This record gives sequence, structure tokens and C-alpha cells, in this order.
Amino acid sequence: MIIINVLIEHAVYAINRPFSYAYNGVEKPQIGERVQVPFHHNTVVGYIIDLKEINISQQEYEQEIGYKILSTDKLLDNEPILTEELRQLAKEVSDYYLAPLISIYQAMLPASLKPAISSIKKAHIAYDKYIKVVNNDESGLTPKQIELLRLLNASGEIKKNEVKSVQILKKLILNKNVEEYQVEKRRYNFESNDKFKDLTLTADQMQVKEEFLNTKDLVYLLEGVTGSGKTEVYISLVKEIVAKQKTALILVPEINLTPLMMQRFYNLFKDKVAILHSELTNGEKYDEYRKIFRGEIQVVIGTRSAVFAPLQNIGLIILDEEHAEAYKQDNVPCYHAREVAIMRAKHFENCKVLLGSATPTLESEARAIKGVYHHLKLLKRINERELPETEIINLQDHRNIDYASSIFSIRLRKAIKETLEKKEQVVLLLNRRGYSTSVLCRECGHIIKCPECDIPLVYHSFDRLLKCHNCGHVETQIHQCRECGSKYLSRIGFGSEKVEDEIKKLFPLASVLRLDSDVGKVKNNIASTLRAFKNHEADILIGTQMIAKGHDFPDVTLVGLVLADLGLSLPSTRSSERTFQLITQAIGRAGRGTKKGRAIIQTYMPTHYSIIYGAKQDYQGFFKEEMRIRKLQQNPPYTFASTLTLVSKDEDMVEQIAGKTLELVLEKGEGKILGIGPSRPYIKKDTRGYRRVCIFKYKNQQLFQETMQNIINILSKNNSVSFKIDIDTLNN
Repeated sequence: MIIINVLIEHAVYAINRPFSYAYNGVEKPQIGERVQVPFHHNTVVGYIIDLKEINISQQEYEQEIGYKILSTDKLLDNEPILTEELRQLAKEVSDYYLAPLISIYQAMLPASLKPAISSIKKAHIAYDKYIKVVNNDESGLTPKQIELLRLLNASGEIKKNEVKSVQILKKLILNKNVEEYQVEKRRYNFESNDKFKDLTLTADQMQVKEEFLNTKDLVYLLEGVTGSGKTEVYISLVKEIVAKQKTALILVPEINLTPLMMQRFYNLFKDKVAILHSELTNGEKYDEYRKIFRGEIQVVIGTRSAVFAPLQNIGLIILDEEHAEAYKQDNVPCYHAREVAIMRAKHFENCKVLLGSATPTLESEARAIKGVYHHLKLLKRINERELPETEIINLQDHRNIDYASSIFSIRLRKAIKETLEKKEQVVLLLNRRGYSTSVLCRECGHIIKCPECDIPLVYHSFDRLLKCHNCGHVETQIHQCRECGSKYLSRIGFGSEKVEDEIKKLFPLASVLRLDSDVGKVKNNIASTLRAFKNHEADILIGTQMIAKGHDFPDVTLVGLVLADLGLSLPSTRSSERTFQLITQAIGRAGRGTKKGRAIIQTYMPTHYSIIYGAKQDYQGFFKEEMRIRKLQQNPPYTFASTLTLVSKDEDMVEQIAGKTLELVLEKGEGKILGIGPSRPYIKKDTRGYRRVCIFKYKNQQLFQETMQNIINILSKNNSVSFKIDIDTLNN
């Protein structure tokens, strides 16, 4: 008999341990396979992490251990679904981020392979049916059958559904003239319409490449101004790595950047490239994962979770736009792809990690300055192109605004007009989607809020709906106040939809495209919108932060930041850093072709250092000022910061437990852990209940993790409160 130790699919701390089952199925199980098991009066899927064969009966074994165990015979796989390397990595990630181990396995796998009962009904292998001639003997065949047999002979390999004479084909198959067989279908097929020249590296790019290849550090930070050609360096390095019979993993922060990167690499490596991101269907992800697992792929390109792609023999991991917060997962497991990539690189001989950005995170820049990361720099644009000229428009100065528009200043409207007259393109950025940010009753002042999250609902004009940008709650447009019944409702604030509406009124002859996550809800909309704009099928592109990163539009000579200080009002340590990064990245979209670019920054805070340094593209100036402030406040990178979020249906209870938990952490921390809170977050409740957050700052990681492990043991026994630990949080 075989005893299997199984992690149950439920990613909760209270059962973050293996459960034993007697396995009596026909197929022999292996560590790393999934199995269907009974658990707490339900059928669930588990993941086998250990097993042993015993020479006694189940009854004798139960007498030996002193308790009864359940049994199963339902093995779901015929081979391990994760490599040994990924299983070791899962343990490292679980330990570092204090997340249930099963949650790491689930993050690693596509929906069809997850250790979850839902995976059973997800997409699995799909096949195409083919036919081929195996016997040319025509004796006994009718003229019609002979005709089809000879046609098939001339055609070679052909899909069965392409043959119109179905009945005649059946006869040929029965007569064993023709054989039917299956070929696994690959549901994702990338079609590259763009042809890229194999560019020669500049002297600066070549120097960076040689320094990377000829040194032996683990992590490298490539700090390169926008337009300096970081992508060309990536391509050249990947070619070198693949030539050495190793594989490469390339991560990008946004889905909309994957097709752009994919096109570059597909031209070089064809079907040896795989792609992994959330816009693929379950079937497509399953096919891509299996091709990688089977060792058929040399280069994987993907978003955050692609860091877990089952590549073997990895020689290089690249994180493009390493500063992007999309690399940090908000829900359990709250991992950061950068840290996981570094953990993973240590598993392979001579594997290196390359972090690239024009605006590195303060943590990465500080590590590079200290020598923890090897610092590489590209400080000039390709061909010495000038950085865009920038102009800051103070929206508090009434001379900059007139009655023609409440959104666009006189100067920005003039610049758009001049750009359009020259047949050049414009990018306008506002990092807020929707039409109006809230709906207000003018009689009683009531603002329509989400019933779950208690935050204002945003009005979207495209479908005339009110939406919560946190939980996704949707309501139809209302025409009277719920509090007082008044019909005098006003839409206040503006988002990307209203910017689009306004620009069409001001410039009716201009062709306009909008790109935000609403547009991206339809598959391939993002890629097709970007392609259309790059092909100059539109004059103006309006969008949120997704248009600020990594795009190369040669005809864009004007970038307008409609409200650059939007993020500075958010209560976060990182609001200035985020604002600076967004401004710098957005400005970098202008003047990437042969024509000089310019940028206009509209703001109510023209003297804020993140605005001033962003306009100058002065990363070092911003870094010094922000580090000065971080040091005074003892914020990262001078300390580590993590959060504990507690949730309960009872607001008084969650307040009380959060307070006691904070006290306990501080007591265990013996003065080496600073605690802030418990506080109400901006989103103080959600579908699960009321939320409280405790923020912790510390320098001793081991002490904090040991302390939090004690907290996990205590909180996991309380069924009335759920909790989430976010190690190295970005939301402090």
C-alpha cells in the first residue's frame, strides 16, 4: 500500500500542512502529481508532496499511527506537473512571503493544471484529426473511391475535415487504404506582421553588453534613459545565451507590451518562443505551458506569473521596466517577480538577472550604488537624439485656462493644433479611466458609493454604467438621489473617457483612439489599438499609464500629461516616486523618431520636486531628494516594510483584534520592529467585511518573519477573522 502526503487546494493558513491518505489506485503516484481526495465531507484536489510504500494493510497502519486515514484512487496526472526546481522554488517563495505553500503551486500553474477542483473542467489537450494513405492497392474500389484515394496520395498530409466526400472517405478507412491519426493542436498562434532589421549595437550598447557577459555577478541593473535602446541590448544578449544552448525568460509588466516584445523575438526564434499572460485563453495557456515543460521552447516572454514558467537550463532572466508595480501581486501569495527571479536564478549555473528601467525603483538603485547589483548605464538616446523639451503648465494660474475647455490649457490646445497641422501624432495621458469620478447630489451632498467597498462609483459614458474600480460592482445609471430623492445629480471629476469626448469636440477632424483597461477587456483590443496608432491610422492616442511604458511611436512628437499630479494625493510613501516615474516614462514616448519631441505637463502642484525632476528627466536629482525624505521617515529602502490586513464582518471585532495583534508584534519585536496602526485603509470594507491595516518597518528580516509566524499560528485559529500578510509591500 502507498501512503501519500497531500497539500489540500484551500490556500488558508489553518491547513497549511500535508494530510495523509491511503492510495489504492492502479497507476503508481509520483511526487508532484495531483490527486482527487475526500476532505471535510467534500471532494477536493490535492498536490502530492511526499509518499511512502508500506508492507502492511491500511487497518494495521491506522493502528500503528493511532488514527484513521481516508483513501483515494483518483490520480489526475500521469507525470509530475512541476519540475523539481520549481518545487524547490515554491518552498523558498512560501517561506519568504509567509504564504501557504499550495498558493505558490497554484500561482505557478495554468488553470487546467492547478491543484484545484475547478481545474478538472478546464481546457485540456486538443487535437486535429489527420488522414494519410497507407495502402495504394485499388483492387475492389469503386471509381469514386479510386478518385479520392489518388487525390489524397497527391495531397500528402491533410486534415480529415477538409475532405468533402465523407462517406467515400469512411469506406477507404474501413478498407485500410487510409489511416486516421491525431496531432496535438497548439491553440495559440502568434502572427508577426512587422519586420525588424537586425540593428547593429551602438558603442554604448556594446559596452553594456560586453560588461554584462564578461563579469560574474548575479543581478545587474541597466539604467537607461528612454529611447536609449535597452530592448536592442536584451535581444543581443538573448541571442548569445541561446547560442550557448541555454534558455531565456523575459518579463514585461503589462499585457500590452508582450505583443511588441514578442514580435521582436519571434522574428529571430520563430516557434521556439512561447508567451504567457492573462489574456490567453485557458486552452492557449495550457498549450504554451506544456510546450515549455517539454523543452521545445528557447525563449519565454510573459507578464508577472511567467517568472514560474517551467523552463530548464535558464541562462538569463530579464525584467523590462523593472520599476513597474505590476510585478508585485496584491493577493496571496503577495510575491514580487523581481525577488522570485533572483531566487530562481540561483538554481541554475551561471544564470544572471538583468533589471532594466529608465526610472529604477529606489530599492534597486540603492542596491546598485552599494554594489549589491552590478550597475550598467545607458545615459544617451540612440543616435544622440535629444530628449523632449518640456513645459510645466500651472493649472492654478487662471491665465492658463479659458472657457473653451476645463480640461486642456490654452498652451496644450495650441501645441496639439500645431502638431496636427504638421501631420504628426499626439499622446495624451490621464491615469484615471471612466468619464466622471463620482456622481453627487446637489441637494444633500450625497455621493453614490459602492455598497461593498464604500468608495465612490465612477460613471462610464461608453455603456452608461456606474462602476466600482476596486471590486467590479456595476450599477445602471440612476436619476435620483437615494438619500433625499432629488433629481439634481451632478457628475464631477473626469477620466480618460471625458478627455476623449473633449478632444473630439475641440479637434473634430482629428482621428482619436483611447487605450485603457476598459478597452482592453475585449481580447486583442490593446494590440490592435497600438498597431493602428503606430501605423498612423489615428492622430491622437488617449490613455492611462499603460500607454506610457515601452512603446515606440516614431511619429509622436507631442506628449501631454493632462493632470500629472493625480497620484500625489494618494496616501502612500511611494506617491512621489510613482508620479516621477509616470512623468518620465510618458515624456519618453515623444521624439523617438527623427523629429524632435516636446511634452506639456499640466499640474496644480508645479513646484513639487517629483514634477520638476520628472520634467527634466533628472533621475539622479529625484533619487537624492526622495532618499533624503525616506531616510528621515525611515521608509524603504532604509528599512523593510510589510503590512498585515485583517478582515471581519464585525467592525468592532476586527478593530480589537488588529490592536492586540499590533501590540503582540511590538512586544515580540523587542523594539526592533516599528508598528503603525491599526488604521482604516482608503477602501475600508469589501465583500468579506471591514478591513484594518497594520504597517511594520524593520531591518532584521529574520526576526520579523519569526514574529509573524507566531502571529499566523494565533490568527489562523480565529475563524471570525481572515488576514493577509504582504511582505515588502508597495502600499505602505
